[in-house]
Amino acid sequence: MATTSGASAEDEAYDYTEAFPALPIADKTNTTPVSGQWSNKFTVKTSKCTQVFTVPLEERRFKDDFGESSFGDEGKQAEICKDIMAKTGVTIEMSLSKDQTLTVVVTGKEEQVKKARREVMTKLQTQASNVIRIPREHHRYILGAKGKKLQDLELSTATKITIPRSDENNDVIKIFGTKEGIDKAMHEIQVISDIQSKLAYERLSVQKVYHPFVCGPSNSTIRQLMDETGVKINIPPPSVQSDEIVVSGEKEGVMKCKATIMAIYEEKKRKCQTVSVEVRKSQHKYIIGPRGNSLQEILAATGVSVEVPPLDDPSETITLRGEQDKLGPALTMVYSKANSVVFAVVRAADWLHKYIIGKKGATVKNITGNFPKVHIEFTEGEDKIQVEGPPEEVEQAVKALEDYVKDLQSRMDFAEIEIEQRFHKHIIGKGGSNISKIKDETGVAIRIPSDSENSNTIRIEGEPQGVKKAKKELLEMSSRMENEKTKDIIIEQRFHRMLIGARGEGIKTVRDKFNQVQITFPDQGRKSDVVTLRGPKNDVDKCFQHLQKLTQDLVASNYQAQVHIFKDFHKNVIGKGGATIRKIREETDTRIDLPTEASDSDVIVITGKKPNVEAAKKKIEAIQKDLADIKELSVEVPHKLHNSIIGAKGRLIRSIMDECGGVIIRFPAEGSTSDKVTIRGPADDVDKAKKQLLELANQIQNTSNVEEIRAKPEYHKFLIGRGGSKIRKVRENTGARIIFPTGDDADQELITIIGTKESVADAKTEILGLIKDLDNIVEGEVNVDPKHHKHFVARRGEVLRQIGDDYGGVTVSFPRSGVKSDRVVIKGAKDCVEGAKKRILEIVADLDAQVTIECVIPQQFHRTVMGARGSNVQVITQNFDVSIKFPDRPMANGAGNKGAGDASDSMVNGEEPSSPTATAKKDTIMITGKIENCEEAKKALLDLVPISKEVNVPFDFHRYIIGQKGKDVRKLMDEYNVNISIPPQDQHSDLIKVTGPPANVQRAEDALADKVKALELEKEDRLLKSHKLTLEVNPSYHPKLIGHRGEVINKIRSEHDVKIQLPDRNNEDQSMITIIGYEKNCEEARDEILRMVKDYDDMVHIEVKVDHRIHPRIIGQRGRGVRKIQEDYKVDLRFPRPNENPDIIVISGGEDDVYDCKDYLLNMEEEFLQDMLDNEYIQSLTQAPSKRSDEPKTNDRGFVIKNAPWDSAPDTSSTSEFPSFPGAGSGNAVAPNSNKAWGPGRRY
Repeated sequence: MATTSGASAEDEAYDYTEAFPALPIADKTNTTPVSGQWSNKFTVKTSKCTQVFTVPLEERRFKDDFGESSFGDEGKQAEICKDIMAKTGVTIEMSLSKDQTLTVVVTGKEEQVKKARREVMTKLQTQASNVIRIPREHHRYILGAKGKKLQDLELSTATKITIPRSDENNDVIKIFGTKEGIDKAMHEIQVISDIQSKLAYERLSVQKVYHPFVCGPSNSTIRQLMDETGVKINIPPPSVQSDEIVVSGEKEGVMKCKATIMAIYEEKKRKCQTVSVEVRKSQHKYIIGPRGNSLQEILAATGVSVEVPPLDDPSETITLRGEQDKLGPALTMVYSKANSVVFAVVRAADWLHKYIIGKKGATVKNITGNFPKVHIEFTEGEDKIQVEGPPEEVEQAVKALEDYVKDLQSRMDFAEIEIEQRFHKHIIGKGGSNISKIKDETGVAIRIPSDSENSNTIRIEGEPQGVKKAKKELLEMSSRMENEKTKDIIIEQRFHRMLIGARGEGIKTVRDKFNQVQITFPDQGRKSDVVTLRGPKNDVDKCFQHLQKLTQDLVASNYQAQVHIFKDFHKNVIGKGGATIRKIREETDTRIDLPTEASDSDVIVITGKKPNVEAAKKKIEAIQKDLADIKELSVEVPHKLHNSIIGAKGRLIRSIMDECGGVIIRFPAEGSTSDKVTIRGPADDVDKAKKQLLELANQIQNTSNVEEIRAKPEYHKFLIGRGGSKIRKVRENTGARIIFPTGDDADQELITIIGTKESVADAKTEILGLIKDLDNIVEGEVNVDPKHHKHFVARRGEVLRQIGDDYGGVTVSFPRSGVKSDRVVIKGAKDCVEGAKKRILEIVADLDAQVTIECVIPQQFHRTVMGARGSNVQVITQNFDVSIKFPDRPMANGAGNKGAGDASDSMVNGEEPSSPTATAKKDTIMITGKIENCEEAKKALLDLVPISKEVNVPFDFHRYIIGQKGKDVRKLMDEYNVNISIPPQDQHSDLIKVTGPPANVQRAEDALADKVKALELEKEDRLLKSHKLTLEVNPSYHPKLIGHRGEVINKIRSEHDVKIQLPDRNNEDQSMITIIGYEKNCEEARDEILRMVKDYDDMVHIEVKVDHRIHPRIIGQRGRGVRKIQEDYKVDLRFPRPNENPDIIVISGGEDDVYDCKDYLLNMEEEFLQDMLDNEYIQSLTQAPSKRSDEPKTNDRGFVIKNAPWDSAPDTSSTSEFPSFPGAGSGNAVAPNSNKAWGPGRRY
């Protein structure tokens, strides 16, 4: 629609007849389509189909998903569509129109498209719900066979329909989905129900275009009919393309409704005419109005129905249907509605859009809050904002937006910097920590391109100061990373935890020392020794050397050696209460690990520094040598036979070692040509092992036959016999060698026989005979006193299970509880039964020989004697084969176990009984076992009774004894197994109380004394090291003394072991420098500083005026340029401070060097200024005249048309504009074909 604003605007407008000249009159020839061979061809239906549907803004679930998203975020909608495409195999495309309506195009196989459409509508469109009451007897018709009808209905309507179960007394059907889908589903369900209803039911065929006349404005006509007749009238919603109107209810009402509806239909069909007009697609929504209110308003006012094409139809044709005299007013209303909204454009740079929108649209809502009918649209990548709405509100909204844009432009800035993409992830940091820190400090927005963009440009937006600061920090990070290197260091994984330390304290120290270096350890799950260092080259090299030294120290202090000690002697190595092994650990400063009691291993592992480990090894071997006659000898066995003697997985050699009392046989290292084999162990066993080793070597060398037989694992010990007696007899009789599997072998039934052919055959025969005897099941019995039965069946029959395991799986049956009998029945192989019987009698004899003695220890010490989780008691019971029972703790308020003894033993009202008998009982520990073992165990328990001793430690040293968060004092208590009580700080007491076993208390006291001695020495050293010396140095020399990044002053500090403090900026006296350390070191440091000052005094200082714009070029990136000048001319350059003349540079150095440098700087300035003049001149020549013009730009009104048909309402009485149809004059008017709407035809 053209608008005029003065004569000039009218002159600029184009006339409609000039802009759109009429077409020439066509020659009316025969236009009947020629039917030919093409019409006879078969039509082939494609296997693929495409469905297009839209989701209005108000029904979209993810309304902000097409807005600005965070870096690397694809959006929820895209993720959902990808998932649906993967499931169904269809293609989904989405687009967003200007009114924020989401258009979805689904392409694929028809069945899959339906499924995909339902998924998309369910997940992208807000889900509503509704209920419909349908008689229960109709539910089965809605479900269909096996629920197929319901599934099809859900697919076609993209809804979820819930029908109550048959056992529920409920007729409510719930429907979940989009509003359109729910309407369609309710319609279909209602149709199904009405068909099955016993009431009258009519399907009326009324063309879809006449439904609005039947319904009336806002459904008033249909509601009136329903109220008058009480029937149900189901008219398909506008989105459902169906001509069918269903009427159901009482017959009389249905007939009345049918007559009324058909009368309306026939009348409108006879009287109605149509007019089609072209209206821009974007204005259709204003004609429709919210929820179709505008269409209903036109229908109510004029009685004309307005047909608007669907949103997904590209057609812009709107059809008006009604009586001829009412079409004019209706058309006027349509144009009025369409033109009730105007468009305007506000110019704003694309990068400012997000600031105008604000967080979650808060800013733009605040700007346009007073204009609810205005719609504002931001287009990504365009420097404009589109505003649409009522003219008066649009004008005000545009002004508000323009004011805000101007304000933003005055206080916002942006910058783009180029940084190589490989550095981007380091700039972002772990979890975005680095970039978040810069954003928080500067208050700017930083956009880093994703890896897929393959771009080096980083964009910074925000306030000018923040942008400048962020840019500087990012460039510094980039420059720093360019100077970085990555280096790997190999550190054994077992040392990683030691390097890291408790709570990371160890590695924190290293990181603090090399704070520019990133140290990365491999994950615990990966068995890797590679530790990665990354940072500045020099720092990485220094850190590498430091870690290498730490690793070497760890390797030196964690040398490991293994010593084989016969299992029987392990308890002697441990000693009483662990005293022996603790003494060895302390004397050699090593860690000694023994195998568990349940383990078959006899290897003791020693860890520590190599000399200490060797010393500990000798001490442990000496214990074994003192206890047994240990002998070591060498046997010459050809090295080519070594692998055969060792056998598969060491089976042969292990069998010899086991048979000979566990002697140790060591072969030379793999690949060696040495024939020397070492045997070590008790003298008799060594001789025996030597004999068997030589026999085996001889057998293998001369002739070797191998035979394998199988026997149940539980038979093996009976085949071997006590002490190997049976198997030894077989060997002596046959001369063959028999090898049984060890616990480590996978096949536990396999027995291997080695020897000559005859000996192997004889041995096999004998062993098979023994196995056959074991297979014969017999039953035996033994008499056991009932008082001992409990011992065998206690702990879920643990003793009986052990007997069964040891003796071929025999079954031992004791009398049932309550039966007074001493008869015990044993079933199994004959030899197994005899062995089990013998073992049971041995256990009974041991039980008869057991005694119980008392050990009186005050109850307050019981917990200490037991140790953590009873560890002390467990060691004593294992070492001395006794059982120890501590008395129950007394219960408060007399809650003791009254049935367990006299009532007087219990506590009364929380007070202990005063009788000597009760006191003795609560302190008495019962020890059961053999008499000599019980006495030893009693002595060991008494040795664990704690004592308390006070140790004098000066109060000033208490905090060093405690350590950080009590770490040191806990370490002392754990190491010496004592409790250390330090008095509160307000008491200022020197006495520390140590409680524990006497031996442990004494060792803890000695450790505290050593600690105090060391602390006193440290205190004296601190006093000597606190000498303070001051000297006066001109503040202008301070930067020289500090050096680049503190290199000079740090060097002086490290060389002389002193602290050097320079005055703070706020200090009045800026010339005083303080040195703290040993007196001699302070004087040496002072002399060196004075020497440097003297050198600076001898220098020549001149000032040279250089344009401040060239200073950055002189300095160069990260100061590289200025450093090069200083190195080339052997001078020092000082640039002006903020409060000084910005053009003055001070040059210091030798006289000739200073003047040479001055000439060089002035030459640089001259070249720079000349380049600037040249660039400005060239720029002025190349700039477009429009850019140089200061004239304000006129607002472009676009393409304007005058005298257009739409400028005025059509004259419906004009026969030229609305001619009669052929035949109208004769009374035989032909009704228009209303089955087909105007506009382009649709293809399906």
